[in-house]
This record gives sequence, C-alpha cells and structure tokens, in this order.
Amino acid sequence: MMDKEVRVLIGSPIRQEPEILKVFLDSLSRLEKDGISADYFFIDDNDDNISMALLSNYATDAKENVIIEQGNKKEPYIRGENTHYWKESLVWKVAEYKNRIIEYSKQEGYDFLFFIDSDIVLHPKTLTHLIRANKDIIAEIFWTKWYKDSIELPQVWLYDHYSLVPKMRLEKIDRVESDKRYNRFIGQLKKPGIYEVGGLGACTLISKHALNIGVNFKEIYNISFWGEDRHFCIRAAALGLKLYVDTTYPAYHVYRKGDLSGVEAFNNKNNVENIE
Repeated sequence: MMDKEVRVLIGSPIRQEPEILKVFLDSLSRLEKDGISADYFFIDDNDDNISMALLSNYATDAKENVIIEQGNKKEPYIRGENTHYWKESLVWKVAEYKNRIIEYSKQEGYDFLFFIDSDIVLHPKTLTHLIRANKDIIAEIFWTKWYKDSIELPQVWLYDHYSLVPKMRLEKIDRVESDKRYNRFIGQLKKPGIYEVGGLGACTLISKHALNIGVNFKEIYNISFWGEDRHFCIRAAALGLKLYVDTTYPAYHVYRKGDLSGVEAFNNKNNVENIE
C-alpha cells in the first residue's frame, strides 16, 4: 500500500494493430493500483476501425476516467516483421502528442505521469513498484530484437544515440575492452535492481517535479540525434535530473506480430490471469 493516495495519469499516443492493441489494453487492466488513483489519456491516431473500437470500448468499460483525443491520422506509419520505419515528421507528430499529455498532467496536478507505448505488455506490479522507487524519471526495462535476426537489446542506453559501453569522455579503449564493458553493462541490466542510465523511453514514469521544471519532448534544434525520446532525455539531464531504469519487473515488447506468440508465456511466468 502507498502511504497516501497517489494520482497518476497513464498516457499513450496510439496507432496500433488490433491484435497488439488488445494485449496492451488487457495489460493496463491488470495493473495493481493499491493506493493509486489512475486516469488515462489516449490520443487515438489509429487508422484501423477495429483498433478505434477497442480503444472506445476500453474507455466505456474502464472504472477509471479515460480521456480520448483524436489525432490527425493523416500520415502512414510503416512497420513489418523485420523492423519499424519512422519518418522524421512522424517522430515529431508523436512528440507533439506526448507534450499534449504532459500539459494535461500539469494542468490537473497529477503526482506522476506514466508514458507507455501501445505495444508493451506490463507486469501487474510495474506501476506500484516504479512509484515506490521514488525517482523523478524511471523506466521499466524491456528487451527487443530491433531487427528480426538481431539479438535482444534494452530500450535504455548510456550516452549519445544508443551507446551501451561505459567509458569516460574522450577515453580510448580497444575492441576487447569495449566488449568486456558492454557485456558487463548488459549483464547488470538482467539482474533485478535500479540503475542510472543516460537514455530511456516507451515505459517511463515521470514525477510532477520533473514535469513542472520543464521536461518535454520538444525538438532541441541544435542536436541531430534521431527520436523524440533522446531529446527528452537530453533536456532532462540539462535540467539537472537523473534517469533510471528498473529491472525488477521487465515488460514484454510486442514489436512485431510474431511476438504475440510470447505474450501467453510472459503472462504465465508472472502469474497473470487471462482477460477474455
């Protein structure tokens, strides 16, 4: 139980295939919320009528308050069984959606904003556990094959665009040392705990304090790194905030339709009851 009731806004811009959206919404329904007053803010950017209906039905059936705003739905988003293809304009459209959710959270005075991508399946204890971590910005880890034949990697990183090798600025290391440090860092992330990182996204709890001092997803014009999450993380660090990842209750990423086959095993492993 929380010491006092905590108000949380769960936010997500959504353009998703129905099969994946269903397991995402089921996962939200299973979240433990002892001591939590949770509301939802979805931006419906779906171009699939079934996905739109799933989202609308979730709002109708939910015990909590669910706000759905309509996106502009004009720009196609291409994804396949190999990877996802993000146009620059689409990235910043999503950033605008996320900033709209941030503004609402600030206006309504929520204690936390929990951003979650619509292809994530959560462990039921995720939200309560992240709140108890008492961090301004903390993500729950998940692992993804960013390309179908690649190895699984985390959605967090240490520096720059996606560096997973700890080292000092301007430090020169050879390939053997680089591989050793890389393996040590990856190994650490597979052990339950909370670790400081340099970048994160997709499954992130943000405190009221962090929101009020100015974290957001707006483009930083003099940084060329791709992706709104990188601009969010750089801005957070510039504001004096630390970024953390929790690895106690890893989420499951349904990055492609083929990953749906792993949802049942994930739920069974975590003793999650099925929702029909």
